Amino acid sequence: MKRNGICPICYLKKLFTKLETITEIFDPTPYDNGVALTPPMGWSSWNTFRNRIDEDLIYDTAVAMKESGLADAGYTYVNLDDNWHSSLRDEDGNLQGDLTTFAHGIPALVEKINALGLKVGIYSSNGTKTCENLPGTLHHEKQDALTFAKWGIEYFKYDFCHHEIISKYAPLVHGITVAKKGEKTGTFYPCTEAKLFGLARLMTDRYLTTGKHVSGLDANQGAMEYANVIADEDGEYVLTVDIRKKGKYEKCLMVKINDSTTHVIYFPPQNRWNHTARFQVPVILKAGANIIRLFNPIRNRADSAMIQYQNMGKQLVNAANKVASDTNKPVKPIAFSLCEWGRNKPWIWGATAGNLWRTTMDIRPIWHYIINVMYRINVTKDKYASKGHWNDPDMLEVGNGKLTLNENIAHFSLWCMMASPLILGNDLRTISDEVLAIVTNKKLIAINQDSLGVQAHRVRRGRVDILVKPLSDGSVAICFLNKYGPRAKSSYNLKKLEKYGLPVSGKYQIENLWSCDEFESDGILKAEMEKHSVKVFKVKAI
Repeated sequence: MKRNGICPICYLKKLFTKLETITEIFDPTPYDNGVALTPPMGWSSWNTFRNRIDEDLIYDTAVAMKESGLADAGYTYVNLDDNWHSSLRDEDGNLQGDLTTFAHGIPALVEKINALGLKVGIYSSNGTKTCENLPGTLHHEKQDALTFAKWGIEYFKYDFCHHEIISKYAPLVHGITVAKKGEKTGTFYPCTEAKLFGLARLMTDRYLTTGKHVSGLDANQGAMEYANVIADEDGEYVLTVDIRKKGKYEKCLMVKINDSTTHVIYFPPQNRWNHTARFQVPVILKAGANIIRLFNPIRNRADSAMIQYQNMGKQLVNAANKVASDTNKPVKPIAFSLCEWGRNKPWIWGATAGNLWRTTMDIRPIWHYIINVMYRINVTKDKYASKGHWNDPDMLEVGNGKLTLNENIAHFSLWCMMASPLILGNDLRTISDEVLAIVTNKKLIAINQDSLGVQAHRVRRGRVDILVKPLSDGSVAICFLNKYGPRAKSSYNLKKLEKYGLPVSGKYQIENLWSCDEFESDGILKAEMEKHSVKVFKVKAI
């Protein structure tokens, strides 16, 4: 039985699916689009409205964000989640807004929201369809990225429903051809000129003019490398991979240029009307000798997910730059949110693909779920966070469900301490004064947005957890969390904070960031918390 549109059996199946990790990071370059240097702040439609959204609701929410003071507190993005778009792509194959609920089109809505001084985010899935079974972006990455950039989108959430795993099989390669872009002829390099690695082998082939092809490139277990591919000058070239047709199944190759830039070529199932086929990719070569390495990088679903998300991140950067060039306007970068639910350990590779990555399944406005799933998983990933790259335990549920005042405060505090994105998920048009006061607490937001860009480290685990977060001004934020039981007491020796940048001192100045009380300590900080509550302090050495 579905409850609130969710199949509990399907959800639990996803929750307990075994995590996988990548074989290796094939393109380790950190993702750098110049935005999200601190955790993004904004609002998303999903938690409260799910598929019940339209252009009026989104715009009214943006107005409420502006008029309530949320925008002044730092909340910038107004994000449309699933169900914003039509089930039909337009006549050019582009995504378009729902023809009735977003009848005036997404660009018009973006323009209105931008006029309020706010930014607009949008959603799609790394699959053939979204989670609501609308057109997805898989196989349309370049096209959809350009559409979003043309619309002025500045935040993109990329889900994981209906995804397809890239094939671990490689084609049989009998050579490559390299030609200057625009020229009719190029230079053919037979497979016999390539150096082979791993399981790669030269095989006799009577159907080919070279008499040879290379096999054994499957599943990152073999590679072939051309060490002397000559280019007359720096510039764009067309690389053609000449393959031997075999097998009615999909195949894949990664092309690595000069040990840096990577390209992925997908090969459809081969009908054998001819013995060979040609597949092409534009590449940038330097004048003189170039190294070109061919292999299939996929050994498991984690490798596949990483490569797909890395590709989408590159397309978003390229699209933003192209639109800026075409319109002669400044680049409007798109913050990239990877939402693959933590199934493939994105904290390991997420910083090479985007700005933030989900570490968990979807959040729920239930205390034990927030603590035992979202917080429990995310709090251990602090070493992977850095400026422009954030662990994301999903959107905030502050103000939703039956969370108590203490639970709402604790939930918000933990997200601030963990340098998590602060994406509100409640109805801003009817936000209560109590909830508004929580999510606009300037001192907690300052902890979250601190320019040092460090996620809090858990220094004690138990009935009461203690988290420590170093700050750019030399002070340290410390949070005591009473996760389960009734009222609890705890204490911490502040001299232990020396390893987090706080000098050892005979006296410390302490500020309670919720009550705003200030006091001094000689080195032992004591706290008493009610059930499901926190105490958050800022500590300075005197």
